[in-house]
Amino acid sequence: MPGKTPNSNGKEPVEHAPRNNQDVDMTDEKSSMKKKGGKEGEDVNVVVPLLKNTRQSSAPPPPDAEGDVAMDDPDKAEDMEVQVDPVTQAITDIKGNFALLDRAVALFDARFSLRALRSISSLRKRLTPDILAQVVAETFPASPASASVAKNLLAAIGKQDVPLGRQSGSEMEVDSEAKASAKNGKKEVKDVIPEIDIFLSILVQVYLFDSKQFRQGSEFSKQVCDRIHSLNRRTLDSLSAKVYFYYSLFCEQLQPLPPSPQSPVVAIRPTLLAALRTAVLRKDIDTQASVVVLLLRNYLLTSHISQADLLVSHTQFPENAANNQVARFLYYLGRIRAIQLRYTEAHEHLTAATRKAPASSCALGFSQTATKLLLVVELLMGDIPERATFRATNMEQALHPYFLLVQAVRVGNLEDFETTIADHADTFRRDGTYTLILRLRQNVIKTGIRMMSLSYSRISLRDICIRLHLGSEESAEYIVAKAIRDGVIEATLDREHGFMKSKEVGDVYATREPGEAFHDRIRACLSLHDESVKAMRFPMNQHRLELKNAQEAREREREMAKEIQEGDLDEDDLGGDFEGM
Repeated sequence: MPGKTPNSNGKEPVEHAPRNNQDVDMTDEKSSMKKKGGKEGEDVNVVVPLLKNTRQSSAPPPPDAEGDVAMDDPDKAEDMEVQVDPVTQAITDIKGNFALLDRAVALFDARFSLRALRSISSLRKRLTPDILAQVVAETFPASPASASVAKNLLAAIGKQDVPLGRQSGSEMEVDSEAKASAKNGKKEVKDVIPEIDIFLSILVQVYLFDSKQFRQGSEFSKQVCDRIHSLNRRTLDSLSAKVYFYYSLFCEQLQPLPPSPQSPVVAIRPTLLAALRTAVLRKDIDTQASVVVLLLRNYLLTSHISQADLLVSHTQFPENAANNQVARFLYYLGRIRAIQLRYTEAHEHLTAATRKAPASSCALGFSQTATKLLLVVELLMGDIPERATFRATNMEQALHPYFLLVQAVRVGNLEDFETTIADHADTFRRDGTYTLILRLRQNVIKTGIRMMSLSYSRISLRDICIRLHLGSEESAEYIVAKAIRDGVIEATLDREHGFMKSKEVGDVYATREPGEAFHDRIRACLSLHDESVKAMRFPMNQHRLELKNAQEAREREREMAKEIQEGDLDEDDLGGDFEGM
């Protein structure tokens, strides 16, 4: 072996020293400087480490025996790699979801469709008409069955002239090999499944909404809804729910805007009601939950509270709906109950909505909106929200006007309350809580009376009138009498002498209030546990697939055992994988 040949000086060869008759495998110079070395006078290749200030000669490395030049640094090789075109990457990401949709249809499992829908958030920033047109052209073949669907997609993005049946580079290579192998046969054209068609329609809807083409998006969404209504496929349930969602958003942005009775949101109610009826008959849970939420939002935009209440009372929201739809439904239901003065029910629904709200930054707007309405409802119930709610990093700035409102209500200062409303009236109107906040004036007065009843054992009606900035002593008398009747304060009113006398306050822990509050928290935790168990998703009909596979395996074993008994097979033919019955 050449490794055993001694050197000319009679000493042992240095390890890893290259030979003159072999190709040199170049590695990192810095690592070779650390590993190689020798003494002076030895006939070996010694690599001298370079100083920091010295520079290495820029002569290119010599080629090896095959003429290839090795790289000096592997980091340079990584830098010289060809970067992927963002357009090509976006097209590849969109087409990658087609395999998920195919599996959803083959296995009848909606989880793969939901996984494809979750990728829209990462795709929507990269969507352009050219990318969508290229995906449509490469997906749909130039067949009459698929031409009409593809033309509608291309017309929505203004690319009617793009020819269909275009192939990408990898597909062209596969197609050339298929043509070479089947010269006499005709290539079969595979039709696109409706799930891919609807998924591309959703991408077109997202692009039109982000580019603010609301009129065109509304017309395109109506065509897609008509196509979905004609199809009866359970694998389209989650996709159709998303289509109706964007259809409603398009109509909300069209002129005249709600709450005008001529708004397009009123015109789409028959479409949504028909979709709800069809979804209930087909047991389409995703579309049913989505359309119920859209109808409630539609009625609230035009202030049709009675119709929204009738919809809630005559429909049953599906228990197995997605968590996001449940949170939206509870929020709108809480808003309806708050307008109807049913604050206890509204508080329960809004509390559940805030707990079910996603913790991601994408749902921050929903969490802030639900929290704002919950704070107002708590004030209307006579409770003071916790201060920690306003200290959250993602809530502090948005809830600042409500923090000032809570301060005025907690102290019972009517003047500060009216000043806060005047300063932040636009914010309250934009949040949809202005009319509810106007109801808080009586609560502010009641809170002020309660604070005075706790501070003074007896106080005159004149002092109450001065402290609460009321118009006269008679109005103060009526307000105090109503507070006593409602159980806000425990006191007696002496009309002859004109004063209010407070009763002694007992130990609150001796009452049933702490036990009731503890019971409410336990009930909320138990309901959350039950809903979490119900929300667990499992593959549909998976047990049937397992039984089918087990039955096929048993039949194969019986056939093989029968052939062994007849002498057709022996142990060598089985390969050692056969197990007895």
